[in-house]
Amino acid sequence: MVIKNPILTVSAVSPKQYPTDHLPEIVLVGKSNVGKSSFINTLVNRKKLARTSSEPGKTRQINFYNMDNLFYLVDLPGYGYSKMSKQEQAKVGSFIEEYLQKSKEIALIVFVIDIRHEPTANDKLMYDYIFKTNLPCLVIANKADKIAITKVEGTVKHLQEILNPLNDISFLPFSSERKIYTQKVWEELEKYFLKK
Repeated sequence: MVIKNPILTVSAVSPKQYPTDHLPEIVLVGKSNVGKSSFINTLVNRKKLARTSSEPGKTRQINFYNMDNLFYLVDLPGYGYSKMSKQEQAKVGSFIEEYLQKSKEIALIVFVIDIRHEPTANDKLMYDYIFKTNLPCLVIANKADKIAITKVEGTVKHLQEILNPLNDISFLPFSSERKIYTQKVWEELEKYFLKK
């Protein structure tokens, strides 16, 4: 899939700012610094569409990226950043919850985790929360370049056994460095926004 003109349409802090053009929304959820911005930039082959930062907890709004008027990639604030005050963490949590409850256009939730680490308590809570929304979900095991290529498949299976023992959700590896996984991710995303 080639996106020719991806645009950051709005950085919303309340439901009245969400787009109203009824395009499907593919939503990115993950802890701070898990690489959601790099994931967006790699998918659309841009270096700076989504701002990346080595400092976790930078995204404090909900960013809606219009993908050629086909769908929105929606980047939610990262959760679980320890240096945020409890008040800020609660605010980020309420942003995420409000969006997931109020948006009527969510086609898919993409839950981004770090392939190098077993899911944290926060990750498990978020996974359970997503599961309870009954919305379709895809799990991306990001930063696959940080482990040996021969271990990627087994590690993804291991993470699935922890989070999704029923094996009823797709888990895919991803890496902004090794772009070999991008096509497979696009094939999965297309199921949710291309009109059949």
